[in-house]
Amino acid sequence: MPLFLAEYRVQATDRTQLEPLFAAIDRAVRQAGGEVIEYQVGQDLAILYAVLEHSDGEALQKSLEDAGVVPQDFAQVRLVGQSLEEVKAQRGEANYLVEWDLPAGLTMEAYLQRKAEKSPLYAQVPEVRFLRTYVREDMAKCVCLYAAPDEAAVRRARQVVSAPVDRLTRLCS
Repeated sequence: MPLFLAEYRVQATDRTQLEPLFAAIDRAVRQAGGEVIEYQVGQDLAILYAVLEHSDGEALQKSLEDAGVVPQDFAQVRLVGQSLEEVKAQRGEANYLVEWDLPAGLTMEAYLQRKAEKSPLYAQVPEVRFLRTYVREDMAKCVCLYAAPDEAAVRRARQVVSAPVDRLTRLCS
């Protein structure tokens, strides 16, 4: 079943204030016959990233709209680096999120080939674990999740694989 990345601009002073939004999204997704795969929220509590599974993106968007939880950005994504089962088993392990605005003209095929070639280089930065990437099918950007001791380590890992960092967010647990 396809995956979708829904991004919400939020204003909160602590994560518990987002619980009603999590509940509303979860309800809307389940009522539409889908599943919430994971939520990621930055420590600054400015953006909520929701990865959702559903057979029909338009129906999913309509259900979110009907529930009053309209995302500011919504796109179909492809999961790279882990299986869906691994993601479900490892929810909460990521503590850094990197966004890379992909260059114009890059194809999914070229991206995946590059990823396969470069991923083994992460071994040069053993303190960082690359977990997974969600690549937008429209190739606008990708969202990569890491487990790392600090921001500098994530930046070193990205440098080793020659991948830019457009935005780097420390996630709250």
